[in-house]
Amino acid sequence: MLSVGLASAVVEVAGFGIEVFVASPELLHEGAEAQLATHLAVKQDGMDLYGFPSADDRDFFEKLLSVPGIGPKTALGIMRRSPREGLERAIARRDINYLTRVAGLGKKSAEKLALELSEKLGDKKNKEGGDDADVFDTLVALGYTEREARRALSQVAETIVGKEARLKAALSASA
Repeated sequence: MLSVGLASAVVEVAGFGIEVFVASPELLHEGAEAQLATHLAVKQDGMDLYGFPSADDRDFFEKLLSVPGIGPKTALGIMRRSPREGLERAIARRDINYLTRVAGLGKKSAEKLALELSEKLGDKKNKEGGDDADVFDTLVALGYTEREARRALSQVAETIVGKEARLKAALSASA
């Protein structure tokens, strides 16, 4: 890793520095080696490379791109605000409240996303732990900004289930 910025990193590949847009730059460290699952977006004015810590994250990004009106920058922005697992659960259950409050989408965009992708993510529909919208609202009521609440929720492990347990973990993660 040659450098890490707020939204991208410059990775050395065969002696060349290549800019890669990432959802989680905090996981990368300058001077350290990293493996990224990538997506190359070809557009009229050039190409952009997007990198993800896992192939599952990249695959989810590509599913987001299949929704009309969602481009790579928007998809990456969605993934910055919420962990993939939470997004998959919310989409599969058509949880518009989660998508608007936690992922920061507008109501129409959230409905469109849920409608387009809920069938593709249906196997995750019955997964436990879909209480993040309530936890998010509680954090905001406690004085967290929406950004701080999203960050705290993103640090909670997906193995922690139940509203109270997730709230407790989010509070300790942000302390």
